[in-house]
Amino acid sequence: MTRKAARLIGAADVVAYFSGTHGRSIARSIAAELLPAGVAEEPLVYPVTTGDIDHPGGYPGAIDDFYDRSAARLAVHLAAGRTVVVLCEGDPLFYGSYMYLHDRLAPTFPAEVVPGVTSVSGAAAAAARPLVRHEDVLTVLPGTLPRAELARRLADTQGAAVLKLGRTFPAVRAALAEAGRLDDAVYVERASTAGQRVLPAGDVDPDAVPYFSMVLVPGADRRLARAAETGAAAPAPADPGPATGAPPGPVLVVGLGPGPDGWRTPEVDTALGQVRHVVGYAPYVSRVPQREGLQRHASGNTVELDRARHALELALAGDPVAVVSGGDAGVFGMASAVFEVLDGDTAGRYRDVPVRVLPGVTAAQAVAARAGAPLGGDYAVLSLSDRLKPWPVVERRLAAVAAADLVLAVYNPASRSRTGQVARMRDVLLAHRSPDVPVVIGRDVGRDGEELVVTTLGGLDPAVVDMRCLLIVGSSGTTAGEHGVWTRRFVPAGPDSRDDRAADRTGDGAGDPGGAGSATAPTGAAAVLRR
Repeated sequence: MTRKAARLIGAADVVAYFSGTHGRSIARSIAAELLPAGVAEEPLVYPVTTGDIDHPGGYPGAIDDFYDRSAARLAVHLAAGRTVVVLCEGDPLFYGSYMYLHDRLAPTFPAEVVPGVTSVSGAAAAAARPLVRHEDVLTVLPGTLPRAELARRLADTQGAAVLKLGRTFPAVRAALAEAGRLDDAVYVERASTAGQRVLPAGDVDPDAVPYFSMVLVPGADRRLARAAETGAAAPAPADPGPATGAPPGPVLVVGLGPGPDGWRTPEVDTALGQVRHVVGYAPYVSRVPQREGLQRHASGNTVELDRARHALELALAGDPVAVVSGGDAGVFGMASAVFEVLDGDTAGRYRDVPVRVLPGVTAAQAVAARAGAPLGGDYAVLSLSDRLKPWPVVERRLAAVAAADLVLAVYNPASRSRTGQVARMRDVLLAHRSPDVPVVIGRDVGRDGEELVVTTLGGLDPAVVDMRCLLIVGSSGTTAGEHGVWTRRFVPAGPDSRDDRAADRTGDGAGDPGGAGSATAPTGAAAVLRR
């Protein structure tokens, strides 16, 4: 512990500490020789140590009550002017019980938090294993996470520490294996105490794992580490090209759909269960279930060509590779980026790599389905992003779509750096289209926080649109009615179908063909549906 912590303990009027139902406190045993003579002690004994309890609020309710009672006990001392020191293992604000007392007491009484050596630091020192180097990311994970989620996070980081073991260890071990990290994982038990143990995580008896243990997964390239320790030259990475002798593996460019797993096609699920690598933008890679033998290669946005090239290089080693996109990979997705790299491969390096695109449900389809059938007639799809095309091109295409009286599905309508383009789009469309035509705004459709707003072109508020939205702007044949938003399947005959209200529909068993005036949502009106 720090010198400051020792000094404060020696001057305390009251020393409080947590313990299990057995009454023994690890924190007190660490600081026992520093306790001043005659100091008042407040043992805070947990009522339970597992989730099985007879309490109206279950385990969380019982623990909340315990923290309330503990804070009330300490508040009596604080109100009397006594100095209270709460002993904590590790650091008080790193998965520490003290933080719950802090939440309750600090608003009323002065509180000073003295940092301590975290359990992760102590375990890494005990194992003598560096966790992360250079730009590696260290992820700290509770072993209580669901196994699939734990495996995904282990696969998506360089270094990791998994805490809260005990009864969770079998699931943690399975997650390590699924993420391909078990061979490198180190188990540390009761770090820095007389009962300390360090051994490979794969050799641990699951029935003998205490709560005060953790698994460390070093993130550095161990070849480089060994070279640094021995002074030998680091081995060069293996060339993934055809020199390995293996025929190239296939590159499958797949669409994951825009939301829940149920919107992913069986064909895509089968492919993801067979590939050796998954390459993609990090939020999409995170949606792929982790399994043993699968390597994940997540990257940031705006590096599509580098990502495609990386996938093709991996395939040259003979492994099947999936390149993932949200929605459909062929609609503003990774498919065109892969073909762009192939087209630019003048040296023929990737000539023999088989590439196949597997379709997915598009965001436009998902929003349209939630709204009704706004894409029931002819429609166009356009991205408002000007990252890959000049804005004047976007405006010309908007005007052409509006003049042709097509329903318009709008991708990438706004971002943190593009805040004015929805308003400009609205102005371009209004030059050709009635302000009464319906507009659907779908946000996070298929995911938590889903929201569907039905408004009109004249009433469209650009301030409510962000990058998580997809817009569908109706045509003269689109109606926002009691049962949803839909676009008729026919166009009346006439020199200008938008103005020809008298044409009769034949053969479809329906009546009034409608038009711009048939949209039932008035200008400026909006209906909001949230799930």
